[in-house]
Amino acid sequence: MLGVLEGYTIIAVVVAAGWVVGRVGFLGPDAREVLARLVFFVLAPALLFTILADADPGRLFSPLLAASLGAAVVVATLHVAVVRGWWRRPVGETTIGALGAGYVNANNIGLPVATYILGEPAAVAPVILAQLLLLAPAALAVLDAASSGSVSWRRVLTQPVRNPIILGSAAGLAVALTGVTVPDVVMEPLRILGGGAVPLMLVAFGISLAGTRLLEAGTDRRNVTLATALKLVGMPLAAWAIGTALGLDGHDLYVVVVLAALPTAQNVLNYADRYRTGQVVARDTIALTTLGALPVMAVVALLLR
Repeated sequence: MLGVLEGYTIIAVVVAAGWVVGRVGFLGPDAREVLARLVFFVLAPALLFTILADADPGRLFSPLLAASLGAAVVVATLHVAVVRGWWRRPVGETTIGALGAGYVNANNIGLPVATYILGEPAAVAPVILAQLLLLAPAALAVLDAASSGSVSWRRVLTQPVRNPIILGSAAGLAVALTGVTVPDVVMEPLRILGGGAVPLMLVAFGISLAGTRLLEAGTDRRNVTLATALKLVGMPLAAWAIGTALGLDGHDLYVVVVLAALPTAQNVLNYADRYRTGQVVARDTIALTTLGALPVMAVVALLLR
């Protein structure tokens, strides 16, 4: 338990440093965007490549992945049933809210959590792959149809190969599956670049929290509240139930529940901006789940460790 608390403290201190930077404006108004782009296009792909290249393929494709995906599908389905089926909200806003409930921040927060708390950086890699290859294309297809009346299958199908994170992950996975030895002259620069990903992710996240105002009057508070509750409570419970049914226990069950407790991904806001629907729902859900995720993970650690 002490190691878990140390991991949370490390993450919290770095995030707090980013928050101070954001409040003071030390790096200028575009600091978060610049850091986020550096991480997204350069550092995170390098980190994921090195993690996956050294990973055990059997660990990547395991019941942990099935439990994580199953939990995401369960909470997203519940959200759609309530928001679309009962409240009759538009399809676009419903889709964004469903993503808020089940699409975890496996990159910016998941990698630090896997590194400092789980002690297993590769644990989050299968979730990243599954979300970008399965969940994101499905959501984009729905959003395409809702916004234009038709689906741009070219954009949906090419979305994974246009994402540097999925490209870095796929390349690392190929190395792990084939057993190819990557020369040190290639691997070591990638390790150095990847080493900067986690701290800059946390700093950028801290900057994003500075000055955020949540649940303002006139916004879709019900949608945000439901998505937040499903993300912070429903998804970890679903992951625990599915993982238990699949025979997971001990550390493996702890890993899958902690990953399910991760906050909503920043990608959800990107999708909302792209289709001009549910932006406030995405923003508030991301902020609330991010603030609530660490306490939830602390409870998970207390119960399962």
